[in-house]
Amino acid sequence: MRRADRLFQIIQILRRSSRPVTAAALAAEIEVSKRTVYRDVADLIGQRVPVVGEAGFGYLLAPEYDMPPLMLTPDELEAVVLGSQWVAARGDKVLSGAANDVVAKIAVVVPERLRQFIVAPSVGAKPGRTMSPDLVDTTELRTAIREGRKLRLRYRSENGEETDRIVWPVILGYDEATRLIVAWCELRQGFRHFRTDRVIQATFLADTNGLRKGELRRRWELWREQQRRDIIQHE
Repeated sequence: MRRADRLFQIIQILRRSSRPVTAAALAAEIEVSKRTVYRDVADLIGQRVPVVGEAGFGYLLAPEYDMPPLMLTPDELEAVVLGSQWVAARGDKVLSGAANDVVAKIAVVVPERLRQFIVAPSVGAKPGRTMSPDLVDTTELRTAIREGRKLRLRYRSENGEETDRIVWPVILGYDEATRLIVAWCELRQGFRHFRTDRVIQATFLADTNGLRKGELRRRWELWREQQRRDIIQHE
């Protein structure tokens, strides 16, 4: 890796972390020695990049540091293209269009030398299978998630049982052929997954969950982490 690319990568790693990153962690990700990391960090500081910290403690990038957001590497560009291909093939109409639009916008602003990584990338997503039809307006669902609004569902389980539920949607998940609404269920008093192709009727409510912004997602992430730990303990 060229020195300039290495310095840029160190900045990127520090930008995405809210905690000090040790020289060992930087060295492992960039695949260089810790001595090289120490030298590179010293060079960055010498170039007035506001890196704070020290060897043995870790490094942080001061929050006021501003770097043009579209200084993308070839790998980052191909990651964007790969993700956009996947979304374009599997998302709803609005998301599919947005995925294509974002690639087109990036292609306009990146330097000519990097455009090849968008026009002719070395990666590609497998064409998606047709999603199972469902009765949920996923565009409105994503808006409801952002606004913290509740959703009334008439839902059919895998065994054919039908129930009426009011849920607090957290995230709309995608796999190869189905979509999942992850939500807090008032009926079950817990987080549940609902396949959109099993929803018989969906009504978006004006009522909100009453939580401060981000709180429901935080609770879901804690629940998900506990589920992961339980699985590991029983393996």
